[in-house]
Amino acid sequence: MKGKPADKKTIVSTLERIALLLELSGANPFKSRAFQNGARALQSYEGDLAEGFASGELKKIKGVGKGILTEVDTLLDDGTSQALDELEAVVPAGLLEIAKVPGLGPKRVKTLYDKLGIESLGELEYACNENRLVQLDGFGAKTQEKILKGIDAIRRFSGRHLLSDAWATADQLLETIGGVKGVEKIELAGSLRRRRETIKDVDILVAADDPASVHEALTKIDGVEEIIGSGDTKTSVRLDSGINVDLRTVTTTQFPFALHYFTGSKEHNTRMRQRAKDRGLKLNEYGLFPTDSEESVDCADEAAIFEALDLHFVPPELREDMGEFDAAESDDLPPLVAEDDIRGVLHNHSTWSDGAHSVREMAEAARAMGFQYLGLSDHSQSAFYAHGLKEDAILRQHEEIDEVNAAMDDFVVLKGIESDILADGSLDYDDDVLERMDFVVASVHGHFGMSREDQTKRCIRAVQNPYTSILGHPTGRLLLGRDGFDIDLRAVIEAAAEVDCALELNANPHRLDLDWRELRFATRQGARISIGPDAHRTEGLSDLRYGVAVARKGWVQAGDVLNALELDDLRSWLRDRRA
Repeated sequence: MKGKPADKKTIVSTLERIALLLELSGANPFKSRAFQNGARALQSYEGDLAEGFASGELKKIKGVGKGILTEVDTLLDDGTSQALDELEAVVPAGLLEIAKVPGLGPKRVKTLYDKLGIESLGELEYACNENRLVQLDGFGAKTQEKILKGIDAIRRFSGRHLLSDAWATADQLLETIGGVKGVEKIELAGSLRRRRETIKDVDILVAADDPASVHEALTKIDGVEEIIGSGDTKTSVRLDSGINVDLRTVTTTQFPFALHYFTGSKEHNTRMRQRAKDRGLKLNEYGLFPTDSEESVDCADEAAIFEALDLHFVPPELREDMGEFDAAESDDLPPLVAEDDIRGVLHNHSTWSDGAHSVREMAEAARAMGFQYLGLSDHSQSAFYAHGLKEDAILRQHEEIDEVNAAMDDFVVLKGIESDILADGSLDYDDDVLERMDFVVASVHGHFGMSREDQTKRCIRAVQNPYTSILGHPTGRLLLGRDGFDIDLRAVIEAAAEVDCALELNANPHRLDLDWRELRFATRQGARISIGPDAHRTEGLSDLRYGVAVARKGWVQAGDVLNALELDDLRSWLRDRRA
């Protein structure tokens, strides 16, 4: 079917896109420059392009050669470009998004792709956070910092945000709005309260005796870029971070019902309303009403709402209509893991590979957080982009760890490595090197394009290796950056559970991998979960917060978590696993 003829704006943008894709593909630079010049020449042309083409006037314009005219002809005919289609088929789409980052021209984008395999904005941000651009020719620390700022600018209007970004924003808003005179109750609601991995907006619910002052306070907060809407009960604003905030005010009596309703999820709420209806009641954001009365059943909090419907209280994280109703009916809801249950953190990096802080600095930061132990797992030798450790470097690192441990009588640094899982499923060192480690995190960092069958076999072989303690970030996904690689994840989970190899819930907010939807399956198979921050600097240790939140969403209990073990019990488990 013939398409619609392209207008001038579309023709110019198509030629510019072809020029950029040619550069990114490594084509002859003269060819790319020809399309750039052609786009500029046509942009400056004041006449009608269709008429100019038909009359032959376009041929006379400097910079508009035969190749440009060919593209203009097809674009004017049906809006298509074969050259563009062919280039888009071979150049990763994410490179075009990366090219929008200020300071990243096509040459630099191609370098990032060729040297580090970066082909999406999310991968670029992750690489910057891991300091991988610092030593890359033509980049450096300052360029890396500018790139991160550029990514932030692009993300402002992307529509979705990482859990960590939304959570940090919400904490500040709760403190500020909670301090407004007359505020009696204030809580988060929405998907953030349910701890979804990415968030569309921040929902805040307030009970106040003077709602107008609360709504006014939100609009005057530093960082409010636009007031989207304002009324007596709801105000919506967009912050300069790009995050939208919805603030709702209700009465104190309505608060429990509104909190439940605006927390969601939609599916959970639908089941709750039906359950109320089956009992001759009507449930909404204003109350729980007998069908023959306009006076709500008195409920002091959310727990009372569940009790009125013959249910045990369902924590917000579990409200997805994914089994919580059956469990709440039979009093089978698990006691979910909490941050206080965690005794140490096992997946962390130091300056020995691509971390920003030394062994001692990481250890002191972990001890200050109340942990008993820190597992250092710097990158292995195949991870050249992350300064992976050769065998002699491992020996020197272990000497430094011994020195740190000797100086800290109430804390232990465990010797580990994040070993690349090679294409055949083997680990990155011989057994005599792995034998020196207290633990091994085995992770896929390359060969993402393998077939589903081969990728599955690869990871199963890795978890069956007795030296593998933990399978790191099992799908390789980067939230808002890339999907995980194609794998039969449940087959891998079953294989790990069978040999008692732990599965990581990588707490880095860019990963949160294993996905919460798979955690319940994993624990039901008997697999143990290791919640690891994958920290590359001391501040990264606090990312554990996000991992615990997602673990709770996946029905994980403290007894399921490897690093909820006391140090002696952990060491015993690691010995048994290897044996």
